[in-house]
Amino acid sequence: MTDWLAQIKNAKKSCMVENNLKKVHYELGNGREMVEEYNMDTNVVTRRAWRIKNEMGGEDKWDVEIGDPEVHFNGEQQLLIKEDASQPVVSRRNTRINLEWRIRNLPYSIETYAVTVDNEKKCLVVRTTNKKYFKILRIPELDRLQLPPQQESVQFTHKFNTLVITYKKPRELLDFDKAVLEEVNKVKPKNYGDMDCKPS
Repeated sequence: MTDWLAQIKNAKKSCMVENNLKKVHYELGNGREMVEEYNMDTNVVTRRAWRIKNEMGGEDKWDVEIGDPEVHFNGEQQLLIKEDASQPVVSRRNTRINLEWRIRNLPYSIETYAVTVDNEKKCLVVRTTNKKYFKILRIPELDRLQLPPQQESVQFTHKFNTLVITYKKPRELLDFDKAVLEEVNKVKPKNYGDMDCKPS
């Protein structure tokens, strides 16, 4: 935790406030950027995205860690890639006490699913007894703090064709979230027009 917290503290940070969201931009060095959005009522991260500049100096697309995936358009504002509406779609959420994954378009009953910790790969594995679905879910928050996932922290429910998986945050992650929020609160918000970074 100390190493990752040090990177956050040493990062060049700027922020803006818009529609009850505090948007914080981090420049972490080596071409790495991170953007977080905080709900100002709950102080919970509602979105986190990463970007790493490529070797040619250009800017790559944002990789969304928390929140809904980005929708990409071409120059004529036409959708470039549209997933089959019936295919399972994974999105990440964050609450004060849990990490959460929502996998939509999974119609099977609750007893069909198993969500287990893979201790070797340090991830969650979602599978169905009918072998119709298999997914590996990374837990970057734990990876950054070098914490192994624990099976007893995993719960899941199923409703409206959506599998909702929750992972109870360990004390170390709760303490880290608190420490990062203290750093974020030190950054003076800028007006939208003064923002020197592009929101993800």
